[in-house]
Amino acid sequence: MTQIIGKPLNRVDGKLKVTGGAHYSAEFPQSNLAYAVCVGSKIARGKIEKIDTQVAENLPGVLSVITYLNAPSLQPLKTLLQGGGAGETRLPLQEAIVHYSGEHIAVVVADTLEQATYAASLIEVTYTGYSALVEIDKEREQAFAPEMPSRPAIITRGNPEVGLADADFRVEETYTTPTEHHNPMEPHATTAVWEGDKLTVYDATQYTYGVRQALATTLSIPEENVRVVCKFIGGAFGCKGSMWSHTILAVIAAREVDRPVKLVLTRSQMFNVVGHRAETEQQVKLGANRDGILTAIYHEGISHTSMFDMFIEPFTSISRMMYACPNLQTSQQIVRLNKGTPTFMRAPGEAPGSFALESALDELAYAVKIDPIELRLRNYADIDPSNNLPWSSNSLKECYQIGAEKFGWSKRNPEPGSMSDGIYQVGMGMASASFPALLFPATAKAHMLPDGTVVVQSSTHEMGTGVATVMAQLAADTLGVSVQQVRFDLGDTELPRAPVSGGSATTASVGTAVQAVARSLKAKVLEIARNDSNSPLHGVADAEVAVENGRVFIKNNPTQGETYSTLLARHNLQQVEAYHDGQMNSQQPQFSKHAFGAQFAEVQVSPHFGEVRVTRFTGVFGVGRVLNQKTARSQIMSGIIMGIGMALMEETVFDSHMGQIVNANLGEYHFPVNADIPEIEVYFVPEEDPHVNPIGVKGIGEIGITGTAAAVANAVYHATGKRIRNLPITPDKVM
Repeated sequence: MTQIIGKPLNRVDGKLKVTGGAHYSAEFPQSNLAYAVCVGSKIARGKIEKIDTQVAENLPGVLSVITYLNAPSLQPLKTLLQGGGAGETRLPLQEAIVHYSGEHIAVVVADTLEQATYAASLIEVTYTGYSALVEIDKEREQAFAPEMPSRPAIITRGNPEVGLADADFRVEETYTTPTEHHNPMEPHATTAVWEGDKLTVYDATQYTYGVRQALATTLSIPEENVRVVCKFIGGAFGCKGSMWSHTILAVIAAREVDRPVKLVLTRSQMFNVVGHRAETEQQVKLGANRDGILTAIYHEGISHTSMFDMFIEPFTSISRMMYACPNLQTSQQIVRLNKGTPTFMRAPGEAPGSFALESALDELAYAVKIDPIELRLRNYADIDPSNNLPWSSNSLKECYQIGAEKFGWSKRNPEPGSMSDGIYQVGMGMASASFPALLFPATAKAHMLPDGTVVVQSSTHEMGTGVATVMAQLAADTLGVSVQQVRFDLGDTELPRAPVSGGSATTASVGTAVQAVARSLKAKVLEIARNDSNSPLHGVADAEVAVENGRVFIKNNPTQGETYSTLLARHNLQQVEAYHDGQMNSQQPQFSKHAFGAQFAEVQVSPHFGEVRVTRFTGVFGVGRVLNQKTARSQIMSGIIMGIGMALMEETVFDSHMGQIVNANLGEYHFPVNADIPEIEVYFVPEEDPHVNPIGVKGIGEIGITGTAAAVANAVYHATGKRIRNLPITPDKVM
């Protein structure tokens, strides 16, 4: 039964992608297609006094120009955090007020993209502008603790004040991370098609059903009248997890001109209107006794949100569960700025939070003069200290051990600045990694066809992670057929409902539904055989039957059996169908469910120019059952690469006067290219976790980035003796 699971199979959609057969959201052909181009505000705070569209409207090929003066009224939306599907609650083109630079203030529709782009450039806008509020430091007095029904603003256990006072060693430092942008290769794109009162939307999204619900709500139409299609996504990292305003604009534009409309955001527009990772400023205080045992943890700080939504980057969550400490306090505040609403970005909370926590742990290790791995082992949490629940599984100790061996940690001279390679200073750093193992309700349908092939369906999403491949593996393994005999359909609200592809929960959630529906399908087919007097399996109980290579047979007598196709043909069945509707377990949790890992980085630092190069990287992870070694390794590697970019390069820079992003392009927003990344070693600790979910997997999409930036920063300190607490670690800071 496990001949397929775990194998490093190639992606089932690989050929489609490399031959151009995979249709992304901007690539679905439509007859009589029109093109829409958005116009963004040139100010970050103020009011539109006049918007002149006459010249644009009179250009050849221009079909419509929509502004707040003629846009249809829209109904309020809820964000994903509020139980809706929107990225922000602010609706486009509903008023003259401007809250952030680049905010949509008009959309032009024309026969061609060139005509629409030129017309958009001719729209003249007169503003009354005010000084933009874009700096946390200047607005600190306006910070507030957000109301969160599920979690109090301040969380305390024990007596952290006493724990810190009793400590023999203390670390009290501030760590900052900048605003960062997702920058997936595929820009956000929407094609909207109205057929009477029916709407079909081809949208680059991680949540087809969320877009459907949000569009139906804001347009006041029945959900069943909205179909959302997204077959392939060219990267997302969280920014496509919610519906943004451009999707609404494409839909109202298509209705206005009575033609299909395609709207694709430019790269610079994507810096303003589809979310970002919020800037954070984090204060960490650690207390420890002479043996390095933690006596207190404080993790507090501030991040920003928009003027109209409350998005909080939950960077303190990792400190509550990562290490055993009797005394802890975490709290967060947010401040409103003239920026768009932040959103989820790969490992939201855990990525910036682990940078602060794991950097502070490294500082404590040097203060106590204990090896950084040993310090973490001494504070290993046998149970989750945040809720006193046992771990469903936790291989963190094994991750440390294997990582140290593979990386060669024993060769590290613990003295900062003591290692070199020619003119370069060499440093080694490490950090822990963790991310929660989440599970969402998901549904799936399966059909067995007369030739024994199987079609499995769920509306989940293929973001390049290999979802279609591992779902085919799960179904094939359960039904005893080859992967080539399984087709997995996804990315369409006409298919069974699937959750948002976020929180590293897709494989666990949809995979559980796929395995369950495959089991139901197998049971139906076996029931047909058991009740068939002409079948070799007549009257044989399911427990006595095995399935392999599309053939069902008696375990103790393999010659007595028949193929699926033979059985269905004898009954003249065109298909056998099964359906599974997964529901959440309403019982109180009995286990705490997390993936864990250990990250190891080696850097070379130029003492003359401050340049930092990561020369080696090793990551070891306990992530439950690995369904596909190849795609899993790729996911971890991509997270590590993104973490290296977070450590050394990524930063969105705002003009403090105008509130505009000054590096809104791929030339000046820096992230790693191939030449920046060394060979990355990824290892998995085998884990059998019967408690985490029915298929025993933990998410791997996000844990790879957690701890990575801290491991690099800790390596830079080891190389140079200079502690960089403000990301990214650029040459000017090292010098």
